[in-house]
Amino acid sequence: MLSDEVIPLIADRFWALSEPTRLLLLRALMQRELTVKELVVHTGLGQANVSKHLQVLFAMGFVRRRKDGLFVHYSIADRQISKLYDLMCARLALPATAETEAHTEVKR
Repeated sequence: MLSDEVIPLIADRFWALSEPTRLLLLRALMQRELTVKELVVHTGLGQANVSKHLQVLFAMGFVRRRKDGLFVHYSIADRQISKLYDLMCARLALPATAETEAHTEVKR
């Protein structure tokens, strides 16, 4: 059972994951550690945009960073982040009928 104090913290994490750009960055980082410049090339997004979203992911504990000279390398904070991502992807892979039934149950 979750305490009332923890609910806003969890909501903040789900908010951070509600942005498609941040999910693109997480997906790229699940492959390997990358710099901001590499993420810009990989995603086609602007450097300021990538940096802004990485800051949110870092603040929420989804990614870690490692400074190496002038470069900052980003990586997934821990395996639980990948598991969460995989869990949602698996959920979306369910047949359409299961998805429809799940939405019907929620509305009742």
